[in-house]
Amino acid sequence: MAGRINDDDVKAVRDAVPIDAVVSEYLQLRNAGGGNLKGLCPFHDEKSPSFQVSPSKGLFHCFGCQEGGDTIAFVMKIDHLSFSETVERLAAKAGITLRYEEGGYNPGHQRGERIRLVEAHRAAAQFYIDQLDSAEAEIGRKFLAERGFDQAAAQHFDVGYSPAGWDHLTRFLRGKGFSDKELILSGLSQDGRRGPIDRFRGRLMWPIRDVGGEVVGFGARKLRDDDNGPKYLNTPETPIYKKSQVLYGIDLAKKDIAKSSRAVVVEGYTDVMACHLAGVTTAIATCGTAFGGDHIKILRRLLMDNGSARVIFTFDGDAAGQKAALRAFEDDQKFAAETYIAIAPDGMDPCDLRLAKGDAAVEELVQPRTPLFEFALRQIVGRYDLETPAGRAAALDEAAPIVARIKNVASQHEVAVQLAGMVGILDTQFVVKRVAQLARWARDRSGRGPAQARPAAANPQAPAPAVQPGPALNLRSPAHRTERELLKLALQHPGLVSPAFDAYGADEFTAPPYAAVRQTIAEAGGAEQGTEDTTGYLARVREAAPNDTVRALVTELAVEAVHARTVDETYAGMQLVSVRLRAVDRRIRDVQGTLARLAGHGDPAELSAVQNELWVLQQYGQSLRNQGADAL
Repeated sequence: MAGRINDDDVKAVRDAVPIDAVVSEYLQLRNAGGGNLKGLCPFHDEKSPSFQVSPSKGLFHCFGCQEGGDTIAFVMKIDHLSFSETVERLAAKAGITLRYEEGGYNPGHQRGERIRLVEAHRAAAQFYIDQLDSAEAEIGRKFLAERGFDQAAAQHFDVGYSPAGWDHLTRFLRGKGFSDKELILSGLSQDGRRGPIDRFRGRLMWPIRDVGGEVVGFGARKLRDDDNGPKYLNTPETPIYKKSQVLYGIDLAKKDIAKSSRAVVVEGYTDVMACHLAGVTTAIATCGTAFGGDHIKILRRLLMDNGSARVIFTFDGDAAGQKAALRAFEDDQKFAAETYIAIAPDGMDPCDLRLAKGDAAVEELVQPRTPLFEFALRQIVGRYDLETPAGRAAALDEAAPIVARIKNVASQHEVAVQLAGMVGILDTQFVVKRVAQLARWARDRSGRGPAQARPAAANPQAPAPAVQPGPALNLRSPAHRTERELLKLALQHPGLVSPAFDAYGADEFTAPPYAAVRQTIAEAGGAEQGTEDTTGYLARVREAAPNDTVRALVTELAVEAVHARTVDETYAGMQLVSVRLRAVDRRIRDVQGTLARLAGHGDPAELSAVQNELWVLQQYGQSLRNQGADAL
C-alpha cells in the first residue's frame, strides 16, 4: 500500500488551494457579510442559502444540514473521494509534489481508484485530440466543417477522433502504466476475444467534464456507414461517470450561468458548440438522457434560485422534442427559476439554425418567450376537441392536476386563469377553485398542511439537535448565547480573548456541547496558539475534536458571524466577563447552599473555610461588575 502523506505536505495543500475557489467550481457564492460567502448547499436541497464559506479560515459550514469542514473535507464529500485521493487531486492542482512517509514517492499504480480513472480519461482526451490531425480523421474534420466548426472551434471544445483500429487507445494507455482492469473499469476499453479493445473506434469524440473540469467520460459520434453502432455512443456508467449527473459544457458555462443567472439547455454536443460560438455561453446539454432532477440540482446551485433566474430549454419541434419538453415540465417545480421553451422555426436545432441564419438567429432563439408551463399545457389541451363540452371537460381533467402542483399560490392562481382561457371555459373562477381544491387534496394526502408546505429557512444561530452531544441548546438563554459568542471569538479572533480565555475551565460553559468545544480548544494548545496563524490553529482544533459531532460544531462556530458590528477588545472583554461572572454567581449559589447545610452543626473549621470562599467569590464578582475585563 502507499505510504502516509507527509503532514507538512497536507498542510501545504490545504493552505495553497483557497476554499472559495474550490467551492465556486460547484456552486455560486455571494457575499454573506463579515468576510464570509454563501450559496445553496450542494449536500441537501434547500430554497434559501444556508451554506457558508469562510475564505480567511479555510472552512465551510451548512447551517441547514450541518455538513462542514475544510477544503479537503469539501472535496472528499462532494466527489466521494478518500482523504489521500483528495489531497493528491488538490496537490496536482496547486503544483505541489507530495512526499509519503513510507516507501518514498507514491507510484502510479498505488493511486486512488477515482484519481486513476480521471487520469486515464485525461490521457485519453489528449490522445483523441492528437488523432484529429491524422489523415484517417479527415472524415471527422469534414463533419465539423459542414456544421460550421473550424479548427479553432474544435480546439476550444477539445474535440478529438478515435482511430478505427481495435486497440489503439488501449495500447497507448497501457504504455502510460494503466492496467487492463483500470481500462475496463473506466469504460474506455471493453472485453474482446483476445483481451481489452477500444470502446470507441472511428468516431468523433467530445470529452464530457464534471463541474470541476475533470474529464469523466466521452460522447462519440458515428461517422461511417459501415459503423453498425448507434449514432451517438456515450461512456457507460462507471465509478466517475453517471449520465444523470453530468451536463456537457458545464465546465465552460458555469461562470456565465452564475454571473447572468441564466442557463440554456440544448439537446446535443454540436448544439452546445453552436450556441457558445454564437455568443450564448450559458448553453449546456444532457448526455444521452432526459433532463432530470440531478441536473436541476447542478443548475440550481449555480443560479442561486434568485428572482431573476431563467432557464431556457430548446427542443426540436418534432414529437420527440415535444415529449422531452413535457418531461422537463414534470420537474419544473424543482426550480425556483422561471423556465421557458424555445423552438426554432422549421424545427431546426441551434446548430442547424446557426448554419442557415447565422449567430444572431441563435441569440434571438434563446430569448425567453414561451413559459414552459404554457407550452406543456397547450400540448395537453391540444389533444382534445375543445369544440365540445366533453372535450373541454376532459382537457381540464388532465391539465388541472398539473397546475395544482405549482407551489406558489399566486402563480398557481395566475396559471389557472390562463388554463381557463386555453380550454375555453368562460367561468374562470370554476377553474381556479378546481385547481385550488386539487392542491389541497394533494397536501392532505401527503400529510402536510399549508403551513408545512415549505420548510422554514434555516436559522444560522440554531444548531440542529443531531449535532449536540448533550441537552438541546436553548439560544433564548442569555448564558448559552454568550457562551456561543465567546467560543466564536476564541476560534475566529483568538488574539482578542487570549490569554484570559485559556484560563477558563470547561465547567464555566453550561451547555455540554460548548463545554466540549472549550475542552477541544484546550487539547489543541489553547486560543493563544491562534494569535499568529489562525488557519493552522483552526485545523489543529478540528483535529483535536474527540468525534465528528464536536468537530462539526467547531466548524460551525468558526464560520458563523459574530453578532457585533465592531469586533474588538471591548466586545471580547464583555463576553469574557459575562461568562466568568455567571460562573462565579453559580458557584456563589452552590457555596451558599453548603453554608446553609453546615450552619448550626457543621465542623467549625469547615464552616470557616466555606465562609471564606464565599467572601472571596463575592468580592471577585463585585470586581467583575465594577472593573469589567480588567478584573480577569
